[in-house]
Amino acid sequence: MKKQTFIIEVVDHQKCTWQGQIHWVQGNKTVSFRSVMELLHLMDSVLREEETSLSEEEEASGIQ
Repeated sequence: MKKQTFIIEVVDHQKCTWQGQIHWVQGNKTVSFRSVMELLHLMDSVLREEETSLSEEEEASGIQ
């Protein structure tokens, strides 16, 4: 799995959680989040997407 870089900007905290924006550097995407759980879900989805695309590339090239 390739390393991924995220820049997290917390702009507020309410109801014992954070709100803000996450910027995925390699994908050049910025998304707002409303809770820490949503933040973690966004990060996890990027990592799973990368893992899936790497597996598909390996299968296509015959690398095991």
